[in-house]
Amino acid sequence: MTKFEIFDTQPKTYRLSDFDYELPEELIAQYPTEKRGDSRMLVVHSETEKLEDKHIQDFVDYLEPGDCLVYNDTRVFPAKLIAKKDKTDATVEVFLLRELENQIWEILVKPARKVRIGNKLRFSEYIYSDVIDNTVSGGRVIRHNCSNEEFMEFVLKEGHSPLPPYITRDSEPMDRERYQTIFAKKPGAVAAPTAGLHFNEELVKKIEKKGVKMVPITLHIGLGTFRQVMVEDLHRHHMDSEYFEISESSAKAINDVKEKGKRIIAMGASVVRALESSMITGTDVNP
Repeated sequence: MTKFEIFDTQPKTYRLSDFDYELPEELIAQYPTEKRGDSRMLVVHSETEKLEDKHIQDFVDYLEPGDCLVYNDTRVFPAKLIAKKDKTDATVEVFLLRELENQIWEILVKPARKVRIGNKLRFSEYIYSDVIDNTVSGGRVIRHNCSNEEFMEFVLKEGHSPLPPYITRDSEPMDRERYQTIFAKKPGAVAAPTAGLHFNEELVKKIEKKGVKMVPITLHIGLGTFRQVMVEDLHRHHMDSEYFEISESSAKAINDVKEKGKRIIAMGASVVRALESSMITGTDVNP
């Protein structure tokens, strides 16, 4: 039976400076490849430290029949809105994080210093929100003047795709489609599961043809993905919670593959977080 080490009993010190590295800004692509599935891929052989410069379409060559590839089917919603403060008419950027209850949302605002409890944020001639509270993470809580259905209809029409902070350009219409994986199904993420962005239908067909089982889970990537680490001692960094869901059928499929001694391969860090969290109380994936 495969041994799973869930907890490390020896405390370690992790410093932010230990992870410093140089990344020239001009090497950060501001646009995706013209065709989805044309990305390059770096293969790292952990035992030999050998590096291979490959293409994402070569990914299937590193899989074996009977393996299980777990992917995230979360869907990014256009969570960035532009609002104006009532009376002053100052423009603020609003970033929707999550719905707390009907008509009430947690948000981030920029610049935050301009938005206080009691302010009114106007999104259109008919839709506005009252700022009713602050959050411990520096955000705000707002209450809409309309039903949540009306508000979400407005968001889907007028909202902008929230791009990662290292993408310095403004969002464009094409981001609605390209900043979304082909697996995207369940709305709720404020950012795309990046690893999945490189997969196209052609690659998925190759993977399935090789006898690899593809299994979905859902993890809605949240606020923490945009939060800058401000402390040197990483144990003091606040980690935000994220909603994740693993269905009974997905859990069974993953556990069955594991029992057969085959590999469970996570498509990206969001899948790793979900699988590790579901196994905290044991060695099987729990729904």
